[in-house]
Amino acid sequence: MLTRELTVHDAVVAGIAVASGLLVAFVSRSLLLWLAKHAKRTRWGGDDVMVAALRGVLPWAAVAGGVASAAAVLPLAKVWHRTANQAFTVVLIFVVTVSVARVVAGLMQTVTQSRPGVAGSATIFVNITRVLILAIGFLVMLQSLGISIAPMLTALGVGGLAVALALQDTLANLFAGIHILASKTVQPGDYIKLSSGEEGYVEDINWRQTTVRALSNNLIVIPNGQLAKANMTNFMRPEQQLTILVQVGVAYDSDLDQVEKVTMDVIAEVMTEITGAIPDHEPAVRFHTFGDNRIGFTVILGVGEFSDQYRIKHEFIKRLHKRYRAEGIRIPAPARNVSLQPGSLVIPQQRDRTDPCRGRSDHEIS
Repeated sequence: MLTRELTVHDAVVAGIAVASGLLVAFVSRSLLLWLAKHAKRTRWGGDDVMVAALRGVLPWAAVAGGVASAAAVLPLAKVWHRTANQAFTVVLIFVVTVSVARVVAGLMQTVTQSRPGVAGSATIFVNITRVLILAIGFLVMLQSLGISIAPMLTALGVGGLAVALALQDTLANLFAGIHILASKTVQPGDYIKLSSGEEGYVEDINWRQTTVRALSNNLIVIPNGQLAKANMTNFMRPEQQLTILVQVGVAYDSDLDQVEKVTMDVIAEVMTEITGAIPDHEPAVRFHTFGDNRIGFTVILGVGEFSDQYRIKHEFIKRLHKRYRAEGIRIPAPARNVSLQPGSLVIPQQRDRTDPCRGRSDHEIS
């Protein structure tokens, strides 16, 4: 193992190398902690990601470098020197690969959080990027150890065909998810409704499925392949704001000019006081139907996003009903007139409870 007898000088130099590695690890960790505190004060989140990634791997790389330096100064045999160098190289490649994977994945998430609607906001792209970087690092690691990766790549190509045939549904969901995000028809944060009835906010699109959070706060899991084939309404595209329709009816004896004026006053009040309404949106009142007992009209309101419509409808109907009552405008209740012709209704006769013959047989009566 040793080419000669170990001396005190060798031990001291090796100890200094190890201590230097530990000192560098301690200093780098302290420096990165200080940088992390300052990074939190900036608006850009990319510096937080890079500091966090380096803080987890840089100290270990410093320790590994110190150990490798100590092994280099010791009178070890060539085989052990080669082994130590290879071990240090593997550790260095591993540290660099993990750091790059963390930084790239974190930067992708940071960019998508600051820019909603970007396709990479879903974990499918983050996971694919992370896996590709780790796979490249693993291949470089094998190459540094003297292991030829050409036969492995050939075997992976042949085996990949068999895996693709065995995992057709999984791969179909994977490529369907990539297609959905690349086409930007659906993005995390969108409110969607499928033809099958499921609806809610898109939480995430990963390599296999799409997670949708319903308004009841339950999670709906939809395979990407089914989502790509379904008829779907996206209430957030092409823009997040939308209009809602509220159906109202008043009695025939109402003054329609007064009805329109009062309704517009209530609309203006709701649009300026209720959170989620769009004050700049031009509302409208449109009479459209002579009903059985009412004149029907539609009120058109603008809301900021899909879920705001429930709160705005709630407040609008409450205030409109109260204002109509104060103004004397009548909202007729549904009514139906039923006409009976003579002889069309037959009422069965009932025996008198005081009849002494009630409940007795014919033989007893006779």
